[in-house]
Amino acid sequence: MNAYANLNGLNLYYEIHGEGTPLILLHGGLGSTEMSSPMTKTLSQGRRVIAVDLQAHGRTADIDRPIRYEAMGDDIAGLIAHLGIEQADLMGYSLGAGVALRTAIQHPAVVRKLVVVSTTFRRDGWYPEIMAAVSRMDAASAESMKQSPLYKVYARVAPRPKDWPVLLFKLRDLLANDYDWSKEVAAIQTPTLLVFADADSILPAHIVEFYSLLGGGKRDAGWDGSGMPQSQLAILPGLTHYNIPSSPLLHAVASSFLDRP
Repeated sequence: MNAYANLNGLNLYYEIHGEGTPLILLHGGLGSTEMSSPMTKTLSQGRRVIAVDLQAHGRTADIDRPIRYEAMGDDIAGLIAHLGIEQADLMGYSLGAGVALRTAIQHPAVVRKLVVVSTTFRRDGWYPEIMAAVSRMDAASAESMKQSPLYKVYARVAPRPKDWPVLLFKLRDLLANDYDWSKEVAAIQTPTLLVFADADSILPAHIVEFYSLLGGGKRDAGWDGSGMPQSQLAILPGLTHYNIPSSPLLHAVASSFLDRP
């Protein structure tokens, strides 16, 4: 099923695959439901996967507002209400992981479990060269990226393909804004799985701090596991920030976490 939901002035595109416990699936920056289709196919076996095109991505046209994690978190909470779902699992990658995280922070009652893949809770968690590359995005960058698979999908499905440079500039502005969600992350009660590649775009020390904020790594779990935190951390070997979404390892650890009672 493919449909649109009118939310917060946005005509939000979503797809529903499978039946069972609802799982909202959120793609990375410049991506779309098209790019996350391998994950959708795997995770929809025994689940109701609702894959979303975020603001200005895929089949969701841009509107006259900045791209902000907080606003998109409200969009996802609005979609959950629109679909008449009491609670849903959320799984996001990179940009989508930031949106999933903000949804759980701003609307905790509607999130059953949270899977955060390859993102930060504070801006300085990214390697400096990543931030430098983003800050240099300009019209020439937008033009050169038209050779990429990301643009080819965008040009095929976007309502207004000419908005491609606007999308890049809005993402540049998003990441230019400083943010620090440490206190809000520490207050999260939702069971959370953090997943990163071992060659990710995120500083290893930041990953450890992220897990610690969620209650992980505080003490030995004990021989019977009684000291285990409710949240989990997975570092997937031989992967990068750019290929982790398509990895069967990611699909396996996410499924195991979501299926756990």
